[in-house]
Amino acid sequence: MGDRHAAESTRRAALSLAAEVDHSEVAGWAHEMRAWFALTTGDYRGVISAAQAGAETAPNHSVAVQLAGQEAKAWARLGDRRQVEVALDKGRRLLEGMPHPENLDNHFVVDPAKFDFYSMDCYRLVGEDRLARTLAEEVLRAGTDFDGTERSPMRNAEARVTLGVTAAREGDLEQALIYGERALQGDRQSVPSLVMTSRELAAVMRQRYSTEPTAQGYLNHLQDLGREKPGFLPS
Repeated sequence: MGDRHAAESTRRAALSLAAEVDHSEVAGWAHEMRAWFALTTGDYRGVISAAQAGAETAPNHSVAVQLAGQEAKAWARLGDRRQVEVALDKGRRLLEGMPHPENLDNHFVVDPAKFDFYSMDCYRLVGEDRLARTLAEEVLRAGTDFDGTERSPMRNAEARVTLGVTAAREGDLEQALIYGERALQGDRQSVPSLVMTSRELAAVMRQRYSTEPTAQGYLNHLQDLGREKPGFLPS
C-alpha cells in the first residue's frame, strides 16, 4: 500500500504543477495515473471519468491515446461492447495522426504495440477470443528480441494469460496451464495488473475444470503468490 500512496501523492503533485504552469500534457498523465489506480481497484466508472477528463485536458498528446485505452478497458469490464469499440476507435484514430515515437522505452509515449496490448485486454474480456489471441501473439512478437530476450516482460506476461484464457475456453486445459504458469514466472511482476488477468484465468479454471488436479495445482500456485505478495490473491 505504501507504493500506491506514494504514487497517488505523485499524481496529485503532478496535477498541481500542471495547473500552475498550464502544462496540459503533464495534467493528462496525472489523469492517466488516476485512471490506472481506479482500474486496478475495480472503480470502473472512476476510470471512465478520469480518462475523459484527461482527454479533454490533453487532446493532442499521446497520453490521449493511452487514456482511450484505459477507458476501453473499463467499458470491457462493465460489459459494454459498443463503448469498448467507441473508445478503441478513438484511440486508433488519435494514434494514426501522431508520429511514431523515437524511444519506445519511454513510458510517456504510446506506440502501436502498446495499443495492441490494450486492445488485447478488451477483446479477451468481451469474449472475442480470436481477436484476443491474435493480438496476444502480436504483443509477444513485439515484446521479444530475436534471441528470446523479453523487452516487455509485463506485457508478455499478460499476453500469456490471455492465451491461457482463450485456450481454456476452447477446452485445451494443457495449453491454458502452460501459458498461465509461464506468465507467473517473470521477475518483474506488476502485481495490480497481473492479478486482474490471472483472476480471469482462475475463474475459467474453476468454472470448467474444477475437478481436474492440474487445474487445482494452478489455483494453488495463485494462492501461494497471494501469501507471498499481498494483493495477488485471486478472488
